[in-house]
Amino acid sequence: MSADTQTLDEAAVSRYLSENLEGFEGPIEVTKFQTGQSNPTFMLKTPAHSYVLRRKPPGVLLKSAHAVDREFRVQKALEGSDVPVSKMHLLCEDDSVIGSMFYIMDHVPGRNFNEPAMEGVSPEHRAGVIDEMGRVLAAMHDVDIASVGLENYGPEGNYFERQVGRWSKQYRASETQTIPAMDELMIGLVERRPKDDGQRTLVHGDYRLDNMIFDATGTQCRAVLDWELSTIGHPFADLAGVIMQWQLPAGTEGRGMGGLDRKALGLPTDQAFVDAYCTRRGLNGIDDFGYYLGFCFFRMAGIIQGVLKRGLDGNASNPERALKLGEFVPVFAQHGLDALKRG
Repeated sequence: MSADTQTLDEAAVSRYLSENLEGFEGPIEVTKFQTGQSNPTFMLKTPAHSYVLRRKPPGVLLKSAHAVDREFRVQKALEGSDVPVSKMHLLCEDDSVIGSMFYIMDHVPGRNFNEPAMEGVSPEHRAGVIDEMGRVLAAMHDVDIASVGLENYGPEGNYFERQVGRWSKQYRASETQTIPAMDELMIGLVERRPKDDGQRTLVHGDYRLDNMIFDATGTQCRAVLDWELSTIGHPFADLAGVIMQWQLPAGTEGRGMGGLDRKALGLPTDQAFVDAYCTRRGLNGIDDFGYYLGFCFFRMAGIIQGVLKRGLDGNASNPERALKLGEFVPVFAQHGLDALKRG
């Protein structure tokens, strides 16, 4: 069995797939994807087909984290919907095979844009990609969760109440230093929480451009990836998550639109993206968007704090990057507090 997150027991995987995956024929060539910090992910190439293996990391983990079984379930449920996902093949819950739970899906060929600037792409193409990003987001929130078997994929009740509670606990469990802005933000998110408006939809939880695969030459989305944080909840969390990302600095670290000439690049304003989303879903606008934005900054601060803790403990998928990401926790906390105060 594999003892760390960087390698994979190829013989064990090949044996398991030969016995459980219809049509599988080895040998396999394994390559680890270096992107992504949470669940180690590997390309499995065979002479006839390419698969992706996504596994839970070994070691002591936070409760409810690294839920590859949930990732498998939601993508399986979305097969054939207006939300593009990879084809799911099998889920292995037997830890004895490689040391932790994993699933196998098709590898989806295409392009992955690490940041909105999309180097080498025309303004018209950028506009098309971002518009497609908005279309898929609205389609996800319009999925009939009962008809696809996801009605019980998340608990009833106020989504923001339970999410703020959950991430506050997880943040405290992985806290490595006192960050006053984070403490103030957690209090503000409880005190300022809007009344529940009754919207209950599938939410991705980490909906970003770099979590999508697009057509190799066109603007069509081929697959949405990284569903670990998905649940049934409030759609504005996903929408605000997109805007949160865009407010970060441009470049491979922030992967945002800060400092970019959006008009010249063919990129929309935050408000134009929100307006287009509302039009697609038949909404008349969104009140107190700053709350949802503040919540997203808070949750991302909690996520990267967990990454930092795993890096310090030696359990991160990419330890060096985990430590670098950890430097941004106070930055995200302050951005969240500023957004909350702006309203």
